[in-house]
Amino acid sequence: MQTSQKHPSSAGIHLYQQPVQDIDPYTHYQILQSNSCHDIHDSSSQGTTVSFETCKEQYFTLESYPATTGHIGCDSPSYASVSSNKSPFSSQASQSHHSDQHQSSDNTYGSPISVHSSADDSYELKHKLRELEASLLGPESEIVDSCHCFFEGGLQESPPIAQYNWAQIAKMIPKLDLREVLIRCAQAVSDNDIQTALGLMDNVLGKMVSVAGDPMQRLGAYLLEGLRARFESSGSVIYKALKCEQPLSKDLMSYMHILYQVCPYWKFAYISANVVIGEAMQNESRIHIIDFQITQGTQWLLLIQALACRPGGPPFLRVTGVDDSQSFHARDGGLDIVGKRLSDYAKTCGVPFEFHNAAMSGCDVKLENLVVRPGEAIAVNFPFVLHHMPDESVSTENHRDRLLRLVKSLSPKVVTLVEQESNTNTSPFFQRFVETLNYYTAMFESVDVALLRDDKQRINAEQHCLARDIVNMIACEGAERVERHELLGKWRSRFSMAGFAPCPLSSSATAAVTNLLNEFNENYRLEYTDGALYLFWKNRAMCTSCAWRCY
Repeated sequence: MQTSQKHPSSAGIHLYQQPVQDIDPYTHYQILQSNSCHDIHDSSSQGTTVSFETCKEQYFTLESYPATTGHIGCDSPSYASVSSNKSPFSSQASQSHHSDQHQSSDNTYGSPISVHSSADDSYELKHKLRELEASLLGPESEIVDSCHCFFEGGLQESPPIAQYNWAQIAKMIPKLDLREVLIRCAQAVSDNDIQTALGLMDNVLGKMVSVAGDPMQRLGAYLLEGLRARFESSGSVIYKALKCEQPLSKDLMSYMHILYQVCPYWKFAYISANVVIGEAMQNESRIHIIDFQITQGTQWLLLIQALACRPGGPPFLRVTGVDDSQSFHARDGGLDIVGKRLSDYAKTCGVPFEFHNAAMSGCDVKLENLVVRPGEAIAVNFPFVLHHMPDESVSTENHRDRLLRLVKSLSPKVVTLVEQESNTNTSPFFQRFVETLNYYTAMFESVDVALLRDDKQRINAEQHCLARDIVNMIACEGAERVERHELLGKWRSRFSMAGFAPCPLSSSATAAVTNLLNEFNENYRLEYTDGALYLFWKNRAMCTSCAWRCY
């Protein structure tokens, strides 16, 4: 999913970035059910078939990026699996490793850990490894049996740790469950059990993952690099390197546009918010929309079209777009590009329009940056962006709640919020790892049903548009960790404390999103609970959409 936080990495990909290329605004799903416009209300769509040109570019994996503090390029050969015995990201890997965030009060990495090779440490480690293998393979495992002498030998007879038979364990990889090995490795990282963690990374996990494999193998490749980066304190470097880029050929769609087309998450956000805004503004003659994640402005093409069909003529529409460095990078230019695109389209639709440029991170926005005018009905849009704002657990400034109070001072008619339904903000490392594993398992599965596993564009899209989130959540702490999702219940508390009341979504919003999901895999489903919409992949809630009004 890009970031709107001002911090050293100053970028992010994600579930919230819009595609670089234009999206046909004449979509066949309903934007505002209460309006009548033939382009919008044509519900006879039989689905969308997306095809992509074959590109000549190489596979790009995390190993394509060399360790450097300067420009991180992608010129080196890439691989279909992440299987090196040493991470390519750190020049200090052989010298020291760092502990997890529990070692210091400010959630940063602690001092280097000294690795002892005493008989006591060796004996204790071997017992841990036996417990590990027993849990992964069962007590009757031939691995456990073959290594029995290492674990059961007397203290004085115990061989050095380096002689532990990882090669023999590697032979049993086909019998191992990748998910369980990932969890065990994360537990070892959390416990500062360096020898176990590195042994699993280098000898086991590296041979089990592949960026061209099944969903778990692909996700495992990025989780593995996140674990490596956590040891080597290189997570921020990787995060900044994995930008959501466009393919080299101008004839190809952006990586993000690929995911936009094959997954409904972004369209879910745009359509549900547009219905809410359209209904709230149906009697207003002057509308001001403040979008805190404007990116390409695609969402407002759809709303402009709906407003053009309004009985009695369209209202005056002004859009304020808040920007950040990742959006600039993705569209290869500033907000003037977005403003011209929206202005040109509004003109063709006959909608009076004005665009206001607020090229800054959401954390930097002040009242004067929004240029609010008397007589305007204000709508504020937060699409997959608030989770990037640091809260009280990161900064005393608490931009997450500050921004909500600022918006409340504008007295908006409606505020729309769409966020990932995940809990990674203040969770300790191990719990956060498991949550990330569970959430992105569903995400990678949902991509898998739409694109071939050897599709080079899919590989690049997942790396540039999903892997950065994963690495950031696993490898970074403190201000460097910008992926800090919260569940809807926590967002409800924040909005209530800021002075907002829930604004239940109407049946029109549910109908519009339901119509959208008809174009996608049957494993997507929608639930309406307590006034909010939940988008599921199978049994996993992926996103929520809700709306708020001032008391």
